[in-house]
This record gives sequence, structure tokens and C-alpha cells, in this order.
Amino acid sequence: MSEKSWATTAELEGILERITYHNPENGYTVARLQVRGQEDLVTVVGYFPHIQPGQTLKLWGSWKEHPQYGCQFSADRFQEAQPATLTGIEKYLGSGLIKGVGPATAKRIVQHFGLETLQVIEQQIGRLREVPGVGSYRVQRIEQAWQEQKSIKEVMLFLQSHGVSTTHAVKIFKTYGDAAIATVQRNPYQLAQDIWGIGFKTADQIAQNLGIPADSDARLQAGLSYALLTATEEGHCYLPIEALITQAAALLGLTDQAGIRERLRENARQLVRQDQIKAEKLPDGSAACYHPPLYVAEVGLADLLQQRLGSPLPVDRERVHHWLSRYTEQQGIQLSDQQYQAVLMAAQQPILILTGGPGTGKTTTTRTITALWRAMGKTVLQASPTGRAAQRLAEVTGQEAKTIHRLLEFDPRLMRFKRDLDNPLVTDAVVIDEVSMIDLVLAYHLFKGIPPQAQVLLVGDPDQLPSVGPGQVLRDWIVSGRIPSVHLTQVFRQAAQSQIVSNAHRINQGRMPQFGRDGAPRRAEHDCQFVEAIEPETVVQQIQTLITETLPAQMGADWDPLEQLQVLCPMNRGLVGANHLNTVLQALLNPPQPNRTQLERGKRLYREGDRVIQLRNNYDLGIFNGDLGRIGSIDLEEQQMHIDFGGRLVPYDFADLNELALAYAITIHRAQGSEYPVVILPIHTQHFPMLSRNLLYTGLTRAKQRAWLVGTSKAIAIAVRQVNAQRRYTHLAQRLQSARLLPQ
Repeated sequence: MSEKSWATTAELEGILERITYHNPENGYTVARLQVRGQEDLVTVVGYFPHIQPGQTLKLWGSWKEHPQYGCQFSADRFQEAQPATLTGIEKYLGSGLIKGVGPATAKRIVQHFGLETLQVIEQQIGRLREVPGVGSYRVQRIEQAWQEQKSIKEVMLFLQSHGVSTTHAVKIFKTYGDAAIATVQRNPYQLAQDIWGIGFKTADQIAQNLGIPADSDARLQAGLSYALLTATEEGHCYLPIEALITQAAALLGLTDQAGIRERLRENARQLVRQDQIKAEKLPDGSAACYHPPLYVAEVGLADLLQQRLGSPLPVDRERVHHWLSRYTEQQGIQLSDQQYQAVLMAAQQPILILTGGPGTGKTTTTRTITALWRAMGKTVLQASPTGRAAQRLAEVTGQEAKTIHRLLEFDPRLMRFKRDLDNPLVTDAVVIDEVSMIDLVLAYHLFKGIPPQAQVLLVGDPDQLPSVGPGQVLRDWIVSGRIPSVHLTQVFRQAAQSQIVSNAHRINQGRMPQFGRDGAPRRAEHDCQFVEAIEPETVVQQIQTLITETLPAQMGADWDPLEQLQVLCPMNRGLVGANHLNTVLQALLNPPQPNRTQLERGKRLYREGDRVIQLRNNYDLGIFNGDLGRIGSIDLEEQQMHIDFGGRLVPYDFADLNELALAYAITIHRAQGSEYPVVILPIHTQHFPMLSRNLLYTGLTRAKQRAWLVGTSKAIAIAVRQVNAQRRYTHLAQRLQSARLLPQ
């Protein structure tokens, strides 16, 4: 970067007018400062962990000439000064610094007290009751918030000196309160374990700044623990010891250091002795390293399933045949031989797995099995991993369905499920849909909550993406050969008319999809189409054209993209990734309006009416990873956002907004278990790291009425050829097939 430095040291003081750019990861900020005596705003760049418009800042640094952006002040350090003007005080108070004081309240307070405003708040806060509209309750809240922000500032200043971003610092303070500094000083690596969004690198940077040696046992053990945690986030249930050592050494940057592998091995043994790692001998003599909860879940799930598997239940098959004949005639349906066999097996088997691709009749078979169970006098409960999938299951079976968390009655206060081995569900049968999404831990809790005598139907598609969490439960169940299963393969004629269905099967077979064939039925010609766009910029333009011109013409007067459309991306990054497309589509579908409040947090802009998605399970709010909502209101004074999740209005504190992302475009991984009337799939060679057959298959099968692929034929061909063969380390299948492995 060619920048011309004008001075090595300089001072600057002014009122922060606005923040142009802020990186929450490292605090790097581009801001505009109003400096007394200068007509134009001054551009300031530097690392600021916690600043707000309206603050008066004193800065030390140097003037530089940037080749693209011109004259800038590069700040090396800064301190906050009390604003000296009425405008500055008003902006300062109304900036969101104090919960309970927004722009309107700040204006009234400053009009009443003038330049003495901050002194009154600091020393005579009770006088705020003199301001119209500010009662005793509001004063109490302002006093609490004022004291809290002073405490936060102390934490911020400490963390700033150790390279921690504003977003992370707020999370640290919310987690530990006044003990934040002491906790960080005692064991900075605890942050990576306790606080979502803070990784090992952030914790490690703090540790190094605190003087913890790079090869200390504390750092080596933290590296091993975090490497194992990272592996679980990639879907593994365990890591072989040598793989764990290799990954930890790379994470710690000690790969080339002599003797480091043996030191890591000894520290791994120490973690085993401390019960922070569970080690188990594998059949080949090596050791598998588990996080203890995952070991308990894998062994426990295998044991629970083994106890259920046994002889078929006694059933009058003749009566079942007669019932099926009457039922299919009444419903006007005809079951294939595979479907018929599945229904008979469900009547007899303690557990049955039902799989199949689109159009093969999984829905009809599931509906028939639940109807048969009810005709046999059984009570039936139904559940799916996500709210959308549960809603769809309820629609197709005509019976209530819940999320698995709600079925098992998760208690956020105790952080556990109320339904377990000691308090199982009261039911004779259970249907679980979208089983490919279920990870190891959830599957374990599910079978702990299902009574031993209840029959279980597990419905899913093993060709879709595996679960986001650790394990590949559905595939392990099938591979083990221990659980009875039926795989539906016959595509029904009506479903075959859809190119969405036919192309999904072509992709699954490793063949290129076909679009709009000459002579094809009208519906087939229009429900799955492809727009070739070579350049990434063209992909973005074509998506906008589809939304504003093509789809309104296809879908008619009722077309509502905010309700009917979902853009699904292979990945978040890049010009045709979900992050950038969200910015584009927000401007297109929910542009700024005078009556809609908006909030800027780092690189994200939230606006009333925006579609958002939850990025992690929040048990306190009862909102889970993948839940979609719409922003109902943004309250700048209360620093809260209210989001409508399917008719339920949920309050979010501004400090928790890193759990949310815009959802005009989401990744295909996050769309598992959901269906949308219209899906647009950008697929480009920019997505190369993520392109795979099951990713494309999963994305396409999310569409119910229309699917549009936008990108390059080359990218589609890469995805079709690339079988996602990434191995997940799991021993569930082997545990089901044989006796438990021997503890090491």
C-alpha cells in the first residue's frame, strides 16, 4: 500500500459524526469526525473497540494520503473526552450508549439541562424526573445503564489493550460481569469454551499479550481441546490421537518445533486423566479421542437401540391387509410394492427406517403408517428437527407435529430435556421426519425420551447433506444393517412430470440435469430452469432480474418474494455468496423508508421488515439454529429488536445480534428440513470449495413449485461429479454391529 505520511505525531480532537466502516473482529474503523474550525468532516482510521456517534474523541497519530481515499488521520491511540457542545451531548446520549435513552429522550434531556447534562447524570441523576416524559422508573433504568456502561468501559479499555473487538468485549462482560477482567487474566482460553463467537485465536492473542509462553502446558492443553472442539464442528464424533496432535500443532503454530508431538501427546494424556478427553482403543490399536459428552452420547445411543431391536411384534397380518385395502380405496391411492412392504414392516417392527428421494412416496407412506397405527388403537406423536419441517409433517399427516426440542420439553433454565429415561413420553408410537438432520447428541436424547415399548418410524433421505452437528446418524443406522429399513426408489408418474424431481434424481445418479426440453409438458418446462451467467457480477444481476421481472410474470399477481422466495447459496463468502447477496437483496426487497427504523452493527445493517435467520441455539429465547423470522420493530432507546418467528414476537438485546444474519439468501446447509415455493440457486465456480453432488441435490429439493439455477454449466458439472466423500469419524455403526469397544 502506497501511502504518503505527512507527520509522525499529531493530535486531533472532535465529535464523532458517523462510523463509515467497522470490523467487529478486530475493531478496525473508518469514521468521520467534526473538528472545530474545519468545514469538511475529517476521515479517521484506526482500531477502536467501542465508539459511538456523538462521542468527543482526542486522538494521537499521523496524517496520511491514501492513494484512493485521499487525506486521512491514522490514529494510534485515543481517549474519550466529554462532549462540549449541546449537539455533541445530544448525539452522545442518543447514540445507544445508554439503554433507555434514545434520540428523542436525549433531545428532551439536553434541552432541559443544557451543558450541565452529563454532570447531572453523573452526580444528581434524580433530577432527570424534571424532564417531561421521564418518570421514576425510567430514571432508575438510566442510572443502572449509566453505571453498567462505566463498568463496560473499564472492561473495554482492558480488552482493547489485548486486541479484543467491541462485539466480543460486550459478550465477555455479559458472561462474566464484574469478574470479566479477573477471568480473562486467570485463564483467557476459557473464553473460547464459554462464549459463542470467540475462538481460539482471539483467546490465544489475549494469552500471549498477558505473557503466557507459547509452549506452556496451559496453551498446549487449550490447543488440544480447541482442535477437538473444531473437529466436532466439522461433524466428527472423535479424532484419532495422531490426527488430534497434528491439528493441535498446526493450530498452535508449533509444527516445526522439536519434540512438540511428544509434549502434545503427554498433555493429551493429562487431559484424559482430568476427564476432559475420553480416550478409547480402536480395533486397529490406535486411540480415539472424544469430548466426554459425545462419547456418552455415542455409547448411550447404541445401547438404547440395541435394547429395542429384537423380534417383530405380534400382529394379525390378515387384518392389516384388509385395513390397507379399505384405506387405499377410501383415499383414492395406490401403493407401490415398496410402499406396501414398508407399511407392513411398520406394523411389526419396533423401529423402521423409511428413506427415498423426491417423488418416491415417502409422504404417502408416512401418512398411511400413522393412519394404520391409529387404527390399531395406538397414540402417535410426531416431530422434526426444525419448526418448518414439523409444520410440513403436520400438514401431510393431519396430526400435530412438534420440533424435537419441544417434544422432549427442553428446559432452558436447567439446560436439559424434561423427557428422559426417568420421565419418558406417554405414547405408543413416534414418527420422526427429516432424520438426516439429526446429530448424535440430539438422537441420543431423543431415544432417551421415547418409552422402550413405543414403535418408532424414522423418515429421511441419506443422499442429502449430513447433520450440521457431529455424527452421520442416519447413514450409520443404515450402514450397520441392524435396523430394519425400506428405501423407496420408484418415482411416481405425476412426480416424474416435474423437472425438479427428475433433475434431483439425475444429479443423485451423477448425471447432468436437463432444463426446458422441447416437447416437455408445460409444467416441466417451467418448474426448473437455468440461466447461464459467466461472470459473478452477471449472476447477481440475473438474480435481481428474476425477482423483479421473470418470477412476477410466472407466479402471477400473488407473487410475494418475501414470503415465497428463498435464495440458497453453496457458501457465505464471495460475490455470489450469501453475505453479499443479502446486502443486494435487502436493498432490492426492503429499501430504506422514512417510517422504518434501521440499525447498523459493524458490517451488518438491520431494518424493520428484514428477513433474518438464527445462527445458533438460544435456549433462553427458545429460538434455534436455522429458525427464520422477520424484524417487527427496532427500539433504539431500549436497545432491543423484536422479531416475529412464526407469530411469536421475541425480544433481542442489541448485544446478541451477532446470533442473527439477514436471510434473503442463506446457505444450503441452513435450508435443510425446509421447503420453499420458489428457490434460486446461484452456482458458480467461485463456490468451488463447497461444490458437491449432495449439496446441489439438497438445494434443488428445497423447491416446491419453481427452481432457478443461475451460474455456469461448468460449476453444475463439477458439483455433479464431486461426491462429498469427506469422512466423519464416528463409531456408531460399529457399536451397533458388535460389542462395545474396550476403554483404554
